[in-house]
Amino acid sequence: MTVLVDSHCHLDFPDFAEERDAIVQRARDNGIVRMVTISTRVKKFDGIRAIADSYEDVFCSVGTHPHQADQELDVTADDLVRLAEGDKVVAIGEAGLDYFYDKAPREAQAEGFRRHIEAARRTGLPLVIHARDADDDMAAILTGETEGKGAFPFILHCFSSGRALAETGIALGGYVSFSGILTFKNSQAIRDIAKDLPADRLLVETDAPYLAPPPYRGKRNEPAYVVNTAQVLADTRGVTLDEIAATTTENFYRLFAKVPRHDA
Repeated sequence: MTVLVDSHCHLDFPDFAEERDAIVQRARDNGIVRMVTISTRVKKFDGIRAIADSYEDVFCSVGTHPHQADQELDVTADDLVRLAEGDKVVAIGEAGLDYFYDKAPREAQAEGFRRHIEAARRTGLPLVIHARDADDDMAAILTGETEGKGAFPFILHCFSSGRALAETGIALGGYVSFSGILTFKNSQAIRDIAKDLPADRLLVETDAPYLAPPPYRGKRNEPAYVVNTAQVLADTRGVTLDEIAATTTENFYRLFAKVPRHDA
């Protein structure tokens, strides 16, 4: 069976509450050996951590989504560092910039983002970055923070931005993760980017419950479906599913270094 990792899902969301055990089991049955359930609000972190604690193969992050940035400006980098000490907390975020929905003032998004960068730098844990319609400001912050204060591990999750941001992220040592967006008919530009990026910087994810790939398009997404996205990534790059699975899984363990290997 092909072995894969879902590097980004939201198992705490209400969509999964009634059948979380079954969803995790379906992922296992489909060869998914690790899942990372991603925090969007630090004030709900206890629930996220409890989910990770409930399953040996599920891990979590801690952080504030840019949509809620202005609601959690009282969360400091020190708070994030402290909360990240548990064995199951393997990443910071998701944090970043979202100028598509603009649900929080952009100044608050940037301030929160920089705090998460500091926490990632201090802990050595990867920062899960949300970037939408904010390519220029995102590249400027990533470049400025890296050149000014030092490098930090990060991943541009659910990539849907332009080629320049992908290339900036790679140049700064980051990784790029592709979701079901990669599989959509109108996403040829994303596939063109995915084809050209270095193999050792690629990951796959679901961002479940969102963005289900075909043949589940329009339905609730779940970690088991990361196989479908991985297949499209393999086709895009002209390799086999097993090859892309091995590559992205190895990349995952390199970046999410706190996660124990499934074959250890």
